Amino acid sequence: MKKDDNSLRGSIYSLPEKQIYLNINHLKEGIYVLKIIHNNKMIKKISFQKKD
Repeated sequence: MKKDDNSLRGSIYSLPEKQIYLNINHLKEGIYVLKIIHNNKMIKKISFQKKD
């Protein structure tokens, strides 16, 4: 039986700016943690709260 691949993948073409926008409109209300990883090391950890 074939194993399902549930991972999400995407590609980003060259960005004109060095900014990344995260749209949280569709997230449920609550506290979230954003972890930024580079070379398998966490370089930044940001917590934020989504309020409706």
